[in-house]
This record gives sequence, C-alpha cells and structure tokens, in this order.
Amino acid sequence: MFAIIGILVVTGSVIGGYLMGHGNLSVLIQPAEIIIIFGAALGSLFIASPAKVVKLVFRDATKVLSEGKINKTTYLELLILLNQIFWKIRKDGLLSIEGDIETPENSELFKKFPSIADNHEALHFICDNFRVIVTTNMSPHELDNLLEVDIDAHHQEMMISPTSIAKVADSLPGLGIVAAVLGVVLTMGKISEPPEVLGHHIGAALVGTFLGVLACYGFVAPMASNLEHKAADHTTYFTVIKSSLVSFVGGSPPQIAVESGRRAIPGDDRPSFAELEEEIKKWKDKA
Repeated sequence: MFAIIGILVVTGSVIGGYLMGHGNLSVLIQPAEIIIIFGAALGSLFIASPAKVVKLVFRDATKVLSEGKINKTTYLELLILLNQIFWKIRKDGLLSIEGDIETPENSELFKKFPSIADNHEALHFICDNFRVIVTTNMSPHELDNLLEVDIDAHHQEMMISPTSIAKVADSLPGLGIVAAVLGVVLTMGKISEPPEVLGHHIGAALVGTFLGVLACYGFVAPMASNLEHKAADHTTYFTVIKSSLVSFVGGSPPQIAVESGRRAIPGDDRPSFAELEEEIKKWKDKA
C-alpha cells in the first residue's frame, strides 16, 4: 500500500510541478527515448546476471507492492508455536515432535499457526533445525554456529534481487544521457530547420536525461531499498528462531527460551513480556 502511495506521490509531484510551470505534457511522451533507456537497462540486467538471478529479480520485484508480512502479530504466533513445541518436548521427549517436523503440512500443531504454515521458508527452517536437534547431540555453541551459517545463506539469497535492481538503477542516469545524446545527434541533422523546430527536437532529446534520472531516484532505487528492508525483516525473523532454539538446547526452560527469542525482536514489533504471557495463557486455556 505504501509503495503504491509513494509511486503516486512521486508521479503526481513531478507532473504537477511541471504543469504548474505551464509545461506541455506531450513533450514528455517520447516512445523512442523510453525504448532506448529501459530496453538497454533490461539488456544490461541480462548481461550481468545468470538466468536464476533474472528469475529471482522478476519474482521479487512484485513483492514491492505487497505489505511486509512480518509484524508483532506474526512474532507472537512464532513465539507461541515455539513455546508449544518446547513444552511438548519437555513433557513427552524429543521423539514426540518427530511426526510434526517430518510432515508439517499434516501437523495439527502447525495448522494452528497459519502465518507460519504459509511461510514455507520459515517452516522449513524450523523443521530442518528441529531435525538436527532430534537426531544429533549437538552442543548449544555448535548449533548457534550452524544456525548462523543457515541465516547468512538465506540473507544472501534474499539480497540478490535488491542488489541487482540497485545496479540497474545506477545505470539509468547514464542510459538517459545515451538517449539524450542520440537525440542531439538526430537534431544536428536538422540544423538547417527553423529555431522552433530545433528547440522542439532539443527538448525531446533532453527528456531522455529526465526519464533516466527520474526512473533511477524516483522508482527503481527505492524498489531496491524496499526489498532490502524486507530481507532484513526475514533475517530478524530467523534470528528470533535461532535465539530460542539455542537457549532451549542449552537447557533453559521453555519460558526462558521463548524470552530469548522475544529479546531478539527490534522496535515496535517486539511484544511486551506481559503481552506474550497473556497470549501463552490463552493458548493454554484452549488446549
């Protein structure tokens, strides 16, 4: 929603200011300049990126228009799920969760938490690392290192798209100059025309520079920043899981393990201690 508002604000401000100066909108409509700039930008992306990177970029670009799914509510669901798993292990042993982590899509436990069941990356991360806990005798320190490597790998993958988009954004002002120079070249071929004709062609050529700079700083670079923020949110989400798991494997009771995860949540997304306790009590009453 905010991305759409931002697009409307940028577009409205630029066009509105231009019209306030009595500008002619038809001058800004230059299909040839658009083809040169954005076609070359797309081509440069293809040159710089393997096929899997291009697929990731087109897949993730649509995420810019969607709201981030990670907030206080999803963090509360995550902490309650971990608390439920920890208590189940405490009560019935590690093997009691084997069925849940092997087929989470059929697990009644995971079905109670739709924000996690629908988040395939988080679900895989939770189940995969509980499998490690169930099948090995890994120390908390070793588990901490293993989870850190896993989180870094997830973060690097999520940063592929914003990094690639940012590089495309950096190229747009230069490509705008290319379009402008080509426009000037065409104008020089009409040097014998009257001044009003030359002025029209020079103005059309300068639109290339305008479009390249606007696309870079008004749209494409902010898209990359948006995806960077989403990647950071996902990394924090996985860090919360890591903190809770390492604490539990280290011998902490479920309440302390979940509290370790809560402390890893930044800013306004962090539920208070009282809020978490209240939600856990509600889930206990349902059980």
